[in-house]
Amino acid sequence: MPVIALLSAVFVVGFEQLVQWQYGPSGVVGLMLLAIGIKAKSPTCSSIGAVVLALMVSGPAL
Repeated sequence: MPVIALLSAVFVVGFEQLVQWQYGPSGVVGLMLLAIGIKAKSPTCSSIGAVVLALMVSGPAL
């Protein structure tokens, strides 16, 4: 069980670093809002996070 938790933590930290490297601090804010909204079961918070991430990903295309 601790091995699974450790691997999960490494994956999450690695993914967060990738998002920060690719999209900067606003991408991290969007990712955190999405994660907090999902854990708190708050559709408003998760929707705001998803919109921020969508704008970050589609920003160069606009």
